[in-house]
Amino acid sequence: MAKILVVDDEALLVKGIRFNLQNEGYDVVTGSDGLEAIQLAQDPEVRLVILDVMMPNMDGLAACDKIREFSNVPIILLTAKADDMDKLIGFDHGADDYLTKPFNILELKARIRALLRRAGQAEAQQSAHELVIGSIRLDLDARNAYRNGVLADLTAREFDVIEFLMRNPNRVYSREALLDTIWSYEYRSDIRTVDVHIRRLREKLEENPAEPKHIMTKWGVGYYFQK
Repeated sequence: MAKILVVDDEALLVKGIRFNLQNEGYDVVTGSDGLEAIQLAQDPEVRLVILDVMMPNMDGLAACDKIREFSNVPIILLTAKADDMDKLIGFDHGADDYLTKPFNILELKARIRALLRRAGQAEAQQSAHELVIGSIRLDLDARNAYRNGVLADLTAREFDVIEFLMRNPNRVYSREALLDTIWSYEYRSDIRTVDVHIRRLREKLEENPAEPKHIMTKWGVGYYFQK
């Protein structure tokens, strides 16, 4: 089931939402302010965010803006204000839906299902043309790679490597397996070529190549792409 992030400074409300969503089979993570929302939303496993508007440290609208800088995950805003203008402001900040407190938990569940279904359909339409995991996006038609929307200058072979790893996330491949699969011929006389390509990919696609988040090493085994 999908992982859902719920962020609200009303502890009892968060507890009630978490209980009801977990009973539906969802994996639920929670936070209490906008700063936590931004941090927790960076988890690539999060499929939907429920975000209160009025929170300490950073309000929900500002948090929504920040989340939209790195993610297209569906966002539902919760607010005590029922004015249409407030709803429009929420949509302008990148929200996908809006619920006014107090709300019926059945309505919240229905809206979650609708947004997840819509997001799943969009992913299916995109899958033939692009791969997107975290901050890295591959345009499969143009064979271009982007980090946070910025074009990364990859060689043809570097693109082949990152595409293969992203199509098979969390699966570890030895250097020999990568050579046989991507280079398609016996190239083990210089197995270090895999290490060179991985290093260059980290330099071009990771925020901090020294501490990668996606292009990972399994020491003594090989390399893998972490979702």
